[in-house]
Amino acid sequence: MRAEGAGRGGGGERERVTSADGLRVQGLTLGPASGGESVLTEASLVLGAGRILGVVGRSGSGKSSLALALLGHVRPGLALRAGRVRVAGTDPFTRQGARLVRGRLVAYVGQDPAAALNPARGIGAHLLDAVRRAGGPREKEAERVATLLDRVRLPAARAFLRRRPHEVSGGQARRVVLAAALASAPRVLVLDEPTAGLDDALAREVRELIEETVREEGRSVVLVSHDPRWVGALADEAVRLEAGRVVARGTPREVLATDPAPPRRRRAAEAGREGGLRASGLVVVPARGAAPVLRGVGLAVPPGTCTAVLGPSGAGKTTLARCLAGLLAPEAGTVEWHDREGVGQGPSAAAQLVAQDAHGALNPRESVRRALTRPLTGLRGFGPDRAAAEAGALLARVGLGAEILARRPAALSGGERQRVALARALAAAPRVLVCDEVTSALDPDTATEIVDLLDALRRRDGLTLVLVSHDLAAVARCADRVVVLDGGEVVASGAASQVLGQPPYAVPKPARGQEPSRRGRATRGEEQE
Repeated sequence: MRAEGAGRGGGGERERVTSADGLRVQGLTLGPASGGESVLTEASLVLGAGRILGVVGRSGSGKSSLALALLGHVRPGLALRAGRVRVAGTDPFTRQGARLVRGRLVAYVGQDPAAALNPARGIGAHLLDAVRRAGGPREKEAERVATLLDRVRLPAARAFLRRRPHEVSGGQARRVVLAAALASAPRVLVLDEPTAGLDDALAREVRELIEETVREEGRSVVLVSHDPRWVGALADEAVRLEAGRVVARGTPREVLATDPAPPRRRRAAEAGREGGLRASGLVVVPARGAAPVLRGVGLAVPPGTCTAVLGPSGAGKTTLARCLAGLLAPEAGTVEWHDREGVGQGPSAAAQLVAQDAHGALNPRESVRRALTRPLTGLRGFGPDRAAAEAGALLARVGLGAEILARRPAALSGGERQRVALARALAAAPRVLVCDEVTSALDPDTATEIVDLLDALRRRDGLTLVLVSHDLAAVARCADRVVVLDGGEVVASGAASQVLGQPPYAVPKPARGQEPSRRGRATRGEEQE
């Protein structure tokens, strides 16, 4: 990888792309079509054939904008302001070039498989479409689909091919998207956070699969990731983006060494209060004859405290979160909110869910202003003027400025979308926030900021938190208690210091001189699960 000039000059050596330089980006600048600050400024790089480039940086730094630009695509509301992209000499920003590049010369695997897979079509239909787009004899299509599935370690059985995206696990969905991307044997594979939202075991499996695939094929790879260890192990070279600019480039070790450590805030415990959110005997069966997803699950969360829910993918964590938020009615069991006013059955008025996929949770056609004012007017009865003022105040509570009120979700970074989703949940004035993997798609710095924001809301406003997470560092920072699910059952529970001190959930001890976290104090009014 080499730095290139930021100018737009053409011809000569700058324009020529050799077999060793399969991908060239020169002075790329993207910004709002209506004017305003650029989201990507004079980004330049050259990636040779068979090389792997790691792209790192915080949420909102321009990583995904750069990745999408390699296919000649910009997010809604943005425009190409300057610079050029060439893939094997082809300009993806022209109509003819886009047809050649997208899915052929360059394949893209994003962090959200739900956005890449049609929920109404089976897995087999998705892969058959990919094979047909790549071309080739019709009589070989079924064989090619089976080969793709084998490459990504998925079964080619007819029953599996008939499954729809929501009927496979998160890890399986990632593999299906990867298989579809590989169908056309692209020269460049763009991987944009391909393990985001997976638990450690599944993420490790997907990483191993990707490493095998890219090494065997010898294609160029652009890897956008928040995982510095993976970038360091897989990439040949790396760049770091900050505020839309390339601020470091070189070997992974050189670039990763430029990452400043985020500040750590300390806080005191607030436990030992009566009442709170209580669930007991929850049983959820997805369909008649199917195995239960939850099997008699119970937990208690005292007001103003944080309880974390851990467990492998498929353990029932998201199902439990939906039950606690009143979005899913269990076949058996109860969810109640206890306070000085008595007992409230069903927490739908008391609890709000902040989902893992903020992009999917927000209406893509709805502005941030509309997303916030709708619950204010519909649930709390605010008039238009008061709702407008409160929308700005909600953004301030989650660390955002009023300038984003007119934007739509596609024009926001991952961290901004998650904060907007949090603000929308706060608009309903809940007692409980149920946060389902809210940091899974964020870089470590932004994830830390979101966790600190949640804890500040807990301390300042008295909110009760249920934190579903695979991020043990986030749990260690925020949780008073931990509940571990496996196979739909509670297999461990207790003070965070006790649960996190035992394998497989042990976290590293703080450095000498670091103030201990506030977790681990006993609380009154908690049930034994």
